[in-house]
This record gives sequence, structure tokens and C-alpha cells, in this order.
Amino acid sequence: MKKRSSGWRRLGKIVLWTIGVLLILIIALCIYVVRAGKMDPPVIADKTPLQWERTQISPTAYTLGNSWFRKSQSGLFELYVEGKPFERGVAYGKLSAELVKRQEDVFTAQFKKMVPSESYLKFLKYFIGFFNRHLLDHVVEEYQQEIYGVSLSASDQYDFIGTNFQRIMNYHAAHDIGHALQSMALVGCTSFGTWNGRSADSNLIIGRNFDFYVGDEFAEDKIIAFYRPEQGHKFMMVTWAGFTGVVSGMNDQGLTVTINAAKTDYPTGSATPVSLVAREILQYAGNIQQAYAIAKKRKMFVAESFLIGSAADNRAALIEKTPDTIALYDPKGDEITCANHFQSPELSKLESNGIQMKESASPYRYKRLAELLQRNGPNTVEKTIGILRDQRGLNDSNIGMGNEKAVNQLIAHHAIVFEPKQLKVWVSTAPWQLGEFVAYDLNKVFAMKGLQTDHEICDSANIVPADTFLLTPDYKRFVDFRRLKADISDGKEIDVKRLIADNPEYYHAYVLAGDYLYKRKQYQAALPYYQQALTKVIATKAEEDHIRKQIESIHKK
Repeated sequence: MKKRSSGWRRLGKIVLWTIGVLLILIIALCIYVVRAGKMDPPVIADKTPLQWERTQISPTAYTLGNSWFRKSQSGLFELYVEGKPFERGVAYGKLSAELVKRQEDVFTAQFKKMVPSESYLKFLKYFIGFFNRHLLDHVVEEYQQEIYGVSLSASDQYDFIGTNFQRIMNYHAAHDIGHALQSMALVGCTSFGTWNGRSADSNLIIGRNFDFYVGDEFAEDKIIAFYRPEQGHKFMMVTWAGFTGVVSGMNDQGLTVTINAAKTDYPTGSATPVSLVAREILQYAGNIQQAYAIAKKRKMFVAESFLIGSAADNRAALIEKTPDTIALYDPKGDEITCANHFQSPELSKLESNGIQMKESASPYRYKRLAELLQRNGPNTVEKTIGILRDQRGLNDSNIGMGNEKAVNQLIAHHAIVFEPKQLKVWVSTAPWQLGEFVAYDLNKVFAMKGLQTDHEICDSANIVPADTFLLTPDYKRFVDFRRLKADISDGKEIDVKRLIADNPEYYHAYVLAGDYLYKRKQYQAALPYYQQALTKVIATKAEEDHIRKQIESIHKK
């Protein structure tokens, strides 16, 4: 009996010792992550810009030296900054300070909504800290200084996440993180270009939908930013407050950059955020080969396609890049189309790309895009906008409003069209790409010497009208559908039949109805909705698998 007790005591000591060691290791790991994830801002020799103050010239417009910020009648915000990196950042932050704070509020609130688990949020905090622990090693000094300047106008209420500089820097990798954690479904875009015989005037035209969705509020305050940097080319981009990376933009050489996510493996460490690679291309490249050279020298931790349009080359090409490989894809024709998979001989054969082709909405959307381009004949700006707004499936089939397989998924942060040779650009206004497309002439904007009075700077004569879909009963039904969908997420009771009636051809309406009833243990009532969903055009294999799993579960019950 004594021997047995002695044995138990020894075992107990071993267990306690093991638990103690594990706790020490966990604490050590947490300390390491916090220290390793710490980001020291760059050393600024001349901090004079910190004394600058903006001047208000109207209720919705401010100036700071030659830099300025205003709200257009279109609802778009417009920003112009110039000078050295830190100067640009400080001017950006001071001019748009209210929006910088609001954008972080919205981003944080939506992220908590998407990831409601406090424990998982804490895990993600440490994951991102560990993941980005060497981020500054991959961000050039110029962009560190600019981002630091912006971060000085950020809110102090999120210090528990990190310092202002650390947070704003990490937000530049949000596209990449959302891309890597693909279950969050933040990223899925469409872009295309035509030139020579495929354009009505033979000139290059580029169009894109940026379907980066972090909630409706996140897309409310879009900024059309115009940069005159001390070094490199002048350029414009569509962005949001606090963000200096590029997702869609054109420089004064007529070079355009848009980014499209591709299937990627889970990353293992820090690298240059995609948006900052695109920013460097926009600021320093004048043609496709120069853009390729910049992309080649930067390490990235996700797979991405950069659609590069070039007035100098009068054509477009795709730079396809993974953490390990890069390829330049030239379609050898007069048009190019891009969804969310690779097309080059080098990268199209990747196993990850094969999975993307089989399981995602990308190839279907790609085919629909090609179908529309073929049907429309020689392309124009107006036709490009019509394609970006298209909600139908192949052969004009009705696949429901909001289907990921449509070119227009009704979630776009923005849509944009470029005419590089003319240095003209059209940017969508709310909702999504359905509102007016506001035109800007870069020659005229960069000829301005500051903003003396608050006035419209857009090219009002070339504005493209809003989509007539906004006037239809279907649009009203879709708005109601989205409200009911939000109610489900908030745990509210809804009328399932009304949900279906609002969007009867959309498979996801039936999935929502099925999941709503299943959660309430109304299994037999849920079953026909899942079965009906299988008769519709389903966007991804993962969603089809979910439906079949639910049906199987109901049969077992």
C-alpha cells in the first residue's frame, strides 16, 4: 500500500513538473511573441511636420500647405499629398484624422463580428504578432516613414492591440491575412483589359472590381488619393483612411496596377505586404518590364496576380507571384482577363491552383467575363462599366443576386476603369459599383497648385450614370434580403419564406434558411431548403460540401 502511495506521489510530482514546464514555455512564448512582434518606428531626423496644422476652408474641406482633403458631392473623399515620406504621412493623417479613427473603429468592430470568440481574437492577436514579427525587414524605409506619419493621427483607444505604428503597419497586411485565412472570404476580385482591335479606339482600357469585403461601413468612406512624392512618379489610387498601400491605381506614365488574390498555402513568416509591392510598382515603374523587375525583387507571403496596364506598351500583362515563384503572363492577343487563379504555364500547373480551379468560383467568373467581352464587340469605357455591373451567370442565366460566380457579387469596395493613354480614370460610387462612375483627369488634377477654394475637381462632363438596377423592385428585394441575412447573424428571428422570396434563385438564400432552422432543431423543416439549394448554381465546393453534410446529419437524426 505504501509503495502504491509512493508511486502515485511520484506520478503526481511528474505531472505537476510537466505542467509547470509547459506553463513556463507558454509564458516564454507569449513574451517572445510580444517582444518579437514589437515594431519600433523609424528614426525621423526632421520632425518639423509634427507642428503643422490643417486649415479648414469649408465644412468638408481642409488644406495643409499644398496638400488638401475634401469630400466630393459624389460622396467620395479626395486627398492630395506631396513631399518627403514622413511629410506625406503626417499631412495625410492630419488632413483625414477623423476618418483614420473612424476607419479603425469600423475595421475592429467588423473583425469582432466576424470572429466573435474572445479567445480566438486573442489567439489571432498573438498569431498576427508572431506572423508579422519581422515585417519591418520587408518594408522599405520610405514607406515606414510615411506609415509612421499617418499613424500619429490614429486613435489611442486600441493600444491594447499594439502601438499606433504597429497597428497601422499591420493593417497594410490585412489583405494578405484575410487571403491566407481563406475561410474568412475577404478577397475575390475580377479585372480585365482590352487594346488594339478589341478596343473601339484601339487604346488600352482596364476595368476591375475590388471585392474586398469587411462590412458595409468599411466601404462607406472611400478616398481617391493623389500623390506627388519627392521621388518617383505622381499617381492616384483608391484607398481608405490610414492605408498607403495600393490595390487599384494609375501613375502619370499611364501605368496601372490592380491586384487579384490567388490560392495560397498558409504562410510561415513575414514578407512584404502585397499592397506595398503594388505601391512600389505604381510609384517607380513606367512600363510592364519595370513593374516585373520590382515585383521580382520583393518577397511576398501569399500568392497574387498583379494586372499591369501600360500606356507605354499599349497593352496589359499579368505578373503572377507566389512566395517562391514569379511569372509574367502575356496573353498574346488584344485582351486579358483575370479572376482568382493563375494562367501562366509556370504557375497554372501548381497543385494549389488546381484546387482553386476545381473548388472556387474563379473559373466560372472567368468564363463569364470572356463571354461578355466576346459578345460586346470592340470595348469602350461604358461597356467596361456594364461588364463590371453584370450579375448574370453563363449564358445570361439567373444565378441569384450576390452570387460569387457573378462578375458583380454586390459586395465590391469599389470598381474602377482606366484609360492609361489619356490619364483618365472612373471610380464607382455607392452602393458598390451601381452608383455613378466619377471621372478624373490626372493631367488636370496634378496641374493644380493647392486648393484655394473648395470646389469639385472631378471631370463632371464624363461622369457615367448610375445603374438602372437601382430603380427596380429586385434591388429593393436584395436590400431586404441583406437585412434579413444580418438579422440571422445577430441571432434575431426572421421570416424564412420572405428570405427566399427576396432572392429565389440564389442558392445561399436556401442555405441560410436551412441553417437558421437547423440551429433551432427544426430539422425536417430545414431539409427541403438544403435540397433546394443543391438545384441552384453553388459558388464553391466548400459550400456544396456544407449543404450535403447538413442533409446527411438530418437523415441521421
